[in-house]
Formats: sequence, structure tokens, C-alpha cells
Amino acid sequence: MIEAEQWIEGMIKQAGWLGPVFFILLHLVRPLLFLPVVVVCIAGGYLFGFVQGTLYSIIGLSLMGAVFYKIVNWFPSVRERMMKVKRKVAGDRKMTVGQVMILRVMPFVHFHLLSIYLMDMTKSCREYMKYSVLGVIAPALLYTAFGEAIEQMPWYVSLTFLSVLLFLYALLERRRKKRQPEGAEAREADSV
Repeated sequence: MIEAEQWIEGMIKQAGWLGPVFFILLHLVRPLLFLPVVVVCIAGGYLFGFVQGTLYSIIGLSLMGAVFYKIVNWFPSVRERMMKVKRKVAGDRKMTVGQVMILRVMPFVHFHLLSIYLMDMTKSCREYMKYSVLGVIAPALLYTAFGEAIEQMPWYVSLTFLSVLLFLYALLERRRKKRQPEGAEAREADSV
């Protein structure tokens, strides 16, 4: 993994003005290389600085979301596989857009699994892309700015950060349930 990161860093530095293009393309091939989003965003901050690294990461992650949307719609078997993973991980649990955006900030939650949730919540590609782009801004900013700091935080700081995110997630879940019409919870429980 470290060799892959060093190789990618060397390629981008030698590329000159094509470096940003290669970096954005790296976001597109990232799933094939099994690189986490966190690692690529940290590399963007290291190679290009905070502003440019964040911008390139937002563009790359947004394009990855669009490519994923097209792949899932072109290949129903891929969509069905992702839906199986979604059912296995969360059952028929519903989420709000805000919850998906909070989970996108957490490094251990699968990026494309959250994209499947967004696809289920939206009615068109345009609406999906709107929420997808909004959903990648926070992780791109956070990981680019605090990348190495997050990776090297003491366990108690990491645990506190995770607890705050889980609290926000639970708060949004509570709000979602309050907005749900009466009887909807019963129907949801019966469907499981």
C-alpha cells in the first residue's frame, strides 16, 4: 500500500500540468486499486495544498459518483450485488440525505454503499448528482485539511470525533422518525 502511494505521488509530481488531471483520474480508478477515499484525499492535500487538493478531490469524487450511477444503471447485476450488500449491512433501514452526508465523513463506511442509498432516495440522475456533490464536499475538505492529523490522532481523540458523528447521526434519525407519518413504522416493521 505504501509503495502504491509513493508510486502515485511520483507520477503526479513528474506529470507537471497534467498532475491535476492524473489526480482526478486516480479518483476514478481508486476503487479498482482498493485505495480508500481518505488516502487519496490526503494525497491531494499533500501534493496540491489545501485549496487545490480539495477542489480536485471534489471533482474526482463527483465524477466517481456519476460513473458509479451509470455503471449501476447499465449493469443490473452490479446494482443487485450492491443492493444485497446494503440489505446485509442495514436491512431495509431508511436514511435521510443528512445521515448519508454524515456517514460519508466517516472513513470506514463504504463510499458506493452510500451512493446506493442516495440513488434510492432520488428520482433522477440530476437530483442524485446534486446530493452526491454536496455529500463529497465535507469529506474532501476534512481529509485534505486534516488528513495526516486524523490518521495520527490519539485513540481517545478519534473516539471522541467518532462519538460526535454518531450523535449527529442519531439526532437526524430521531428527526426522521418524528416526521414519519403514524403507522409508517408499523408498516416498516411488518415488511422486515
